[in-house]
Amino acid sequence: MREAMAQARVGDDVFGEDPTINELETLAAAKVGKEAGLFVTSGTMGNLVGTLSQATRGDQAIVGQDTHTFRAEAGGMAALGGVVPCPLPTDGLGQMDPAAIEAAISPDDPHYPRTRLIMLENSYGARNGAPLPPDYFATVAGVARRRGLAVHLDGARLFNATVALGVAPAEITRHVDTVTFCLSKGLCAPAGSLLCGPAEIIYGARRVRKMLGGGMRQAGVLAAAGIVALEEMVDRLAEDHAHAQLLAQGLARIPGVAVDPAAVRTNIVFFSLQEGVRFTAGEVAEACRREADVWLGTAGPRRFRAVTHYWVGRREVATLLEVLGHVLAGPRVGQATGGPQRE
Repeated sequence: MREAMAQARVGDDVFGEDPTINELETLAAAKVGKEAGLFVTSGTMGNLVGTLSQATRGDQAIVGQDTHTFRAEAGGMAALGGVVPCPLPTDGLGQMDPAAIEAAISPDDPHYPRTRLIMLENSYGARNGAPLPPDYFATVAGVARRRGLAVHLDGARLFNATVALGVAPAEITRHVDTVTFCLSKGLCAPAGSLLCGPAEIIYGARRVRKMLGGGMRQAGVLAAAGIVALEEMVDRLAEDHAHAQLLAQGLARIPGVAVDPAAVRTNIVFFSLQEGVRFTAGEVAEACRREADVWLGTAGPRRFRAVTHYWVGRREVATLLEVLGHVLAGPRVGQATGGPQRE
């Protein structure tokens, strides 16, 4: 990627003149079966641009209550676009009930916001990166078409989902109007995401991107890494899934850890401290850093989130399991070895 970045041909992307960005956008759109693509700085920006290109102030967007767009994007759709989110419950995979989606659509009444958009996610981050099947998207698309709504997919880890399911990306994306996916994360590029969809929507999205401050100039150096990501890094995602499963199975053997290996199908592993363990996730994470320079993300007072990728393989998984096991078996936090104690 760094070699490709150093050799990238560049131009002014605000004027559509960066050849490497143009190549990336064409490649990305083809990968997901859409007419056009737009290079953006991040998945959050891609989701926001996609939302504001299809809904405006006072409109309503139906979302899962634990989607990334609703929980972890700083309320951008409401704060910057005036779009009102309507959060619905999700099941164990992250799927909203299609009947509940239809029931949540506002009637044609001036008292209510106009429902314009349904927002989906795949893989589903809050559910161990669960890969949602094409049938779900087809069913939601049916609701959207009947009611004249658009559908946007936050596909930050779309390719993790499709690799796990063994389907082509278009088997998912043909059921949505727009889709965002990240070039970083599992695809390993240093930065950037793509918003893809119909040419008319993407044309308007360029104006929204500019309005949000996302117009870049000679950004082909970043796009060059993205081309490598799409051409060389997708097929190897199965390795990350295998390493995540290895991690989950290893965690299940550590006393004091609660984890469900069967729920791990892509590269995200959530696990928790069992009842009776008398310390917090933050204390455990700090002990892992202090003892072995192992950095572990927390997802609550007693919960952790671990994600495998190109730089986290068998050796790194083995190191984490060894260090975590040692920390959980050690003395109380703050004592000589710095590890917490189970009681």
